Amino acid sequence: MRLIFSFLLATFLFSLSAQQMDFEAYDPPSTLVVPENPISHAKFPFIDVHSHHWGMAEMDFAPLIDQMDSMNMKVIVNLSGRGGKALEGIMENVNKSPYKNRIVNFTNIELRSIDDPEWTENTVKQIEYDYKTGARGLKIYKSQGMSNTDSSGNRISIDDPRIDAVWAKCGELGIPVLIHSADPKSFWEPFDSLNERWLELKTHPRRKQGPEQASWETIIAEQHHIIAKNPNTNFIAAHMGWYPNNLGYLGTLLDQYPNMYVEIGAVIAELGRQPRNANIFFEKYQDRVLFGKDSYQPAEYPTYFRVLESNDEYFPYYKRYHAFWKMYGLNLPDEILKKLYYKNALKLIPGIDASLFPK
Repeated sequence: MRLIFSFLLATFLFSLSAQQMDFEAYDPPSTLVVPENPISHAKFPFIDVHSHHWGMAEMDFAPLIDQMDSMNMKVIVNLSGRGGKALEGIMENVNKSPYKNRIVNFTNIELRSIDDPEWTENTVKQIEYDYKTGARGLKIYKSQGMSNTDSSGNRISIDDPRIDAVWAKCGELGIPVLIHSADPKSFWEPFDSLNERWLELKTHPRRKQGPEQASWETIIAEQHHIIAKNPNTNFIAAHMGWYPNNLGYLGTLLDQYPNMYVEIGAVIAELGRQPRNANIFFEKYQDRVLFGKDSYQPAEYPTYFRVLESNDEYFPYYKRYHAFWKMYGLNLPDEILKKLYYKNALKLIPGIDASLFPK
């Protein structure tokens, strides 16, 4: 009897423990058996337009190029060129290497001194200087519109009129602006059971935006405002402009702003959970989307290839806290893949060696 009681008690306690398991601990392996076709090497050579490499002035490029070759990446765009003397050092190291046609650098600007009466003039001169040094685009960070403040402690809106001459200069030089504004809208929403990013915000609480920040709608509207004000400048909205979960509305933006393009960095999980809808979007806007990854982690690229190229079903994203759902392959047609992987970037970013890519 004592043994039976002990067994029943243990069973009850185990059951109680299981019922009280935290959500983040619940991650059962799927019992679904479907064909799996992992892809480690892109079908066509590609350009990653969204990458960050902070040590390029001293980097030995050979290991990077080896990794790129293993994935069929022909050109990588480093968005962290910084500008001025820092960019000079980067370009000197790139140009003396045997891989100078494999690496493109964008420059950056500094907004926090915007109250200086000569800020606009000096920043425009910097853009011109950086272009002559080798920069082939301008990257705007999310901090420039979210957390950068002026001398009075006020947030600097990214559509501040003092920056207008910078956007115009980029258009004059024929270089694109890759702009990251805000973050996923869920980061501004209540941290509760209705927030789809609850797990991410629990594991990364610094990503939560509070009432002291400008609203998501305000920041996104400022991005759209500068795109509308500068029709002669091409803008690439990072992370599909944070509308990868609303492709219908993103399409209306692309219709409204012919100088707006998007890249898919860090939002592949959104595309992978809506394969039919995403295919319709890519068919219609195949000339407006570029391949980007954001963080340079070679082990993560195969998930992008699998979503874009395969017909696989129900496979996971590599960061469960970022996307706990399963994904499906889009099996994009070859011509759309070529545009996504390299043709659209060749049109937008000057100076890329087109001989690296098929016609």
